[in-house]
Amino acid sequence: MENRHKFAILRGCRRIWAVGSIHADAARLDGLHHALTRRLAFGDRLIYLGNLIGRGGDTLATLDSLLRFRSLFMARPDAFACDVVFLRGSQEEMWQKLLQLQFATDPKGVLQWMLDQGVAASLEAYGIDPREGLREAAAGPRQLTRWTSSLRQTIKNHPGHYELLGILRRAAYTARSTPETAHAPNGLLFVNAGLDPSRPLEAQKDSFWWGGAAFGDLPQPYGGFARVVRGASPDRPGLALGRHTATVDAGCGHGGALLAVCFGLDGSVADQVEA
Repeated sequence: MENRHKFAILRGCRRIWAVGSIHADAARLDGLHHALTRRLAFGDRLIYLGNLIGRGGDTLATLDSLLRFRSLFMARPDAFACDVVFLRGSQEEMWQKLLQLQFATDPKGVLQWMLDQGVAASLEAYGIDPREGLREAAAGPRQLTRWTSSLRQTIKNHPGHYELLGILRRAAYTARSTPETAHAPNGLLFVNAGLDPSRPLEAQKDSFWWGGAAFGDLPQPYGGFARVVRGASPDRPGLALGRHTATVDAGCGHGGALLAVCFGLDGSVADQVEA
């Protein structure tokens, strides 16, 4: 689990603020950030649980807000860049696949499916007509490669956006506090939508984004973690606590609020705020 390209490790923390799916609702994100500034304490860490973009129309403002607040968070005493983590949600996973669409077996069919799942709003935010992508996908791999290259350059034209979308992690977890507790339920694991409890963390693959079935019914601690926390659920229940799980999704981007929950290392809820 030490693969830093896939997983982020939260070290030396006392509490972790977990932000649920945003879906490009920049106004609620700004409100949440404003509320968080009054609640942050020494030793706090911050993790965004994916679905930063998609569905909502304010993708550009959302990414700008995330970049600003990351800078403010790191400006606090004894704070470091690794104290703020961004997870890849299903929307960001589709976005990455979009940039490699020319390698798909059925690029037009794949693109249409992604557009229906919320990617259309992100494309339109960058001034790109989704219908143009469908035309290029039907025209062949050479035309489609030019289109995806142009899309990549469009993202790079917005300072920080391409870099932010390039540092997303598949999951994050808190480091074990002591060797004596390494095999006991200790610390937290953070994912986007779910996982397959029969597989180790390194073998989850798409389960992080599409494996949310029966998430709340996890019968025992997964991987020795006290709680697995996710930020996306089809039910969008707000804060829902299972015996070994927690869901943080109040329906932002679907007409609901944006929720952030503060967890202790034992999985207890220390605080929460919504906007």
